[in-house]
Amino acid sequence: MRIRATAAALSGALARTAQLLLVLALFAAAGGTLTGCGPEVRVRQGADARARQVADAWDGSEAARAWRKGYHPIGETVDLPEGAFHDISDKQAYAAQNFALRGQLPATPRKDGRVKWENGGSLTLPLMEARQAYEAVARGSNDGPHLTVTEVKLGEMTLATSRGPATVPAWLFTLDGYDTPLKLAAVRPSKPLTQPVKPVADGGGTLQLVRTARDGRSVTVLSGHGACDYGPVVDVLETDGSVVLSASVVGTKEGPCTADLLLKEVTVKLNRPLGDRLLLDAFTGRPVPCERS
Repeated sequence: MRIRATAAALSGALARTAQLLLVLALFAAAGGTLTGCGPEVRVRQGADARARQVADAWDGSEAARAWRKGYHPIGETVDLPEGAFHDISDKQAYAAQNFALRGQLPATPRKDGRVKWENGGSLTLPLMEARQAYEAVARGSNDGPHLTVTEVKLGEMTLATSRGPATVPAWLFTLDGYDTPLKLAAVRPSKPLTQPVKPVADGGGTLQLVRTARDGRSVTVLSGHGACDYGPVVDVLETDGSVVLSASVVGTKEGPCTADLLLKEVTVKLNRPLGDRLLLDAFTGRPVPCERS
């Protein structure tokens, strides 16, 4: 079950709203057409050249090789218990990272853990100690509601990575009142990559990956748009090494424009399966992250 803490969701939405407005302004400055609530809004001119620039920078680069060989999570590294959360107090406690530990944290049973990919291959990485893992989720210190951790042990979890789904070592935190544990990946990602192309401007991703079709011939992403347009469109540039997505908005609506951010799923069809090609965001010049839980 996907859960978004209220405070975190509000913060993220505000950040993405500001980001969307920045994206539109930047593409307009690059030569696109941008009018407030006039007869036409279609900010796409120059997107093809930008997509080609991103593809050329990544294809065959050291960053692409490292991305394919390393352990780079592209989704959440925390898996919430089933049925989380029972009530508003528990939601608030998780959002505030307020935890209480009942008992002792265990010693790390071994030095290293193995990441195993669903499509084959593995990688051995240092294990995070239980204390480090606990402190990563239990950063709150206020007197409000809290979640009580009754047991901690080493197990496994599955998450999305740059090389597809992987099973990784995880610390399992049993929470009082819940039948299944909160899981936190117990290995740290590989060394961050040096991005081979600069973003259009500073800021987070404009796209989020929701899912890839079983046959790999389409990807569905979340794309943002405003209150005075008819929705997002996502263009695609395919090369042998990458698939570059360029998001923009289309159409206009009469009336006042607000700063609301609307998110819509867009499915992009590919000429051939995605395979191990990198899925890239033309705006950021980075791999498209998974939709955050």
